[in-house]
Amino acid sequence: MTLLITWPESGPQTVVRRTSEPAEIAAALAPLRVRYEQWPVRHDVPADADGDTVLAAYRSEIDRLNEEEGFVTVDVVSLHPETAPDWPARARAAREKFLDEHTHDDDDEVRFFVAGAGIFYLHATGEVHAVYCEKGDLLGVPKGTTHWFDMGTRPSFTAIRFFHEEDGWIGSFTGSGISSRFPDFDTIHAGLTAEREA
Repeated sequence: MTLLITWPESGPQTVVRRTSEPAEIAAALAPLRVRYEQWPVRHDVPADADGDTVLAAYRSEIDRLNEEEGFVTVDVVSLHPETAPDWPARARAAREKFLDEHTHDDDDEVRFFVAGAGIFYLHATGEVHAVYCEKGDLLGVPKGTTHWFDMGTRPSFTAIRFFHEEDGWIGSFTGSGISSRFPDFDTIHAGLTAEREA
């Protein structure tokens, strides 16, 4: 279940918005120029599929987005406990790279989730918007938007990444400790799992 939770930037004591309705999520993010879409899920693509298989499966959607946005590089990133060598160290390093608030000066951050889940936290207009993305979700964070990303302490996801610049992911960190003040991926994921099982 995709989920958007919005809090004041002062902290998570008050929930401004909480919705799992895709249309409401897209409408809430549109004023921030954040692109949110849901693509048809290819159930015949395994979670641990190689990059070529993933790109072939979503070729029509990728081509459409490339035509609209002019991306020059598209690749696949995958991190799963079952297949990653040196799993604990690799997972910790991968998570820590994205966990502090940052911006991108030269490119948007656009991801489509083929499998698994992750949360983008968008810090804008005096609020923090946590967007829990899972299989089938595409999120595009415009360059210059302060944000962070959490994949949890046990990351498991496959995502297609889109870049306008060949250099790929380059973050400019703000030095703010804001990300430590809000519920992390594990907390939100556990709450969603409990809701699904209730």
